[in-house]
Amino acid sequence: MRAHEVDYKLFGDDLQFVEIELDPKESVIAEAGAMMYMDAPITMDAIFGDGVERSDGLMGKLMGAGKRIITGESLFMTQFTNEGSGKQRVAFAAPYPGKIIPIDLMDYNGRLVCQKDAFLCSAKGISMDIAFQKRIGVGFFGGEGFIMEKLEGDGLAFLNAGGTIIQRELAPGEVIKIDTGCLVALTDRVDYNIEMVKGIKSAVFGGEGLFLATLRGPGHVWLQSLPFSRMADRILSNARAHGGKSTGEGSALDLLGGLGNLLDGK
Repeated sequence: MRAHEVDYKLFGDDLQFVEIELDPKESVIAEAGAMMYMDAPITMDAIFGDGVERSDGLMGKLMGAGKRIITGESLFMTQFTNEGSGKQRVAFAAPYPGKIIPIDLMDYNGRLVCQKDAFLCSAKGISMDIAFQKRIGVGFFGGEGFIMEKLEGDGLAFLNAGGTIIQRELAPGEVIKIDTGCLVALTDRVDYNIEMVKGIKSAVFGGEGLFLATLRGPGHVWLQSLPFSRMADRILSNARAHGGKSTGEGSALDLLGGLGNLLDGK
């Protein structure tokens, strides 16, 4: 196995954090700023990219860091290594209300595609790359744009998502339709596409936007009940209303904002 074999424990319900137990010389890679606490013998080091050793040396690290910028992640990641003589613990917290999803990539043929901001941390040895959406409709209206994040390896990765999380296993040919912002991750055999809502009345007044995502099996998908973008929109909308920048429901500003949300599926 290339990835380090780490143990973990989840704490909390709606505001979760994950505590990872490291054996001596084991490491975990995390997003910058995700660390909550760590035992004293654990050291941390800022690194380019995902920390996976590659044959192309410095150029490979620079390319890995560049890909992280494209996917919307920070330029640096942080590596936490147990330099002590016994088991030590380090914990990472989700950045917004929701759940942390532990996924053993060995259970899914070593590969997973997820939304750009879903990654929280992983065992050292998990590589991160770009997953391009080949269909133009998915790129423009899929909620995640043309670029998603691909995780590859043989160890544990931890994703964070909003609200309640559900995992669905799709049989060959089975199709589900979802709100474009509710997709968290999917295995690479799942076919991901976008279709327009049928009927002008449903599209305009249904509240679900003009487009839905269709997922066709076989494979596994993870869905979130509260996308962070939806929660942020509600917070900003209420902030405008109470800050004097909005004249209340039905105002011209709210109408324009509603039309924008209609087009992007929010």
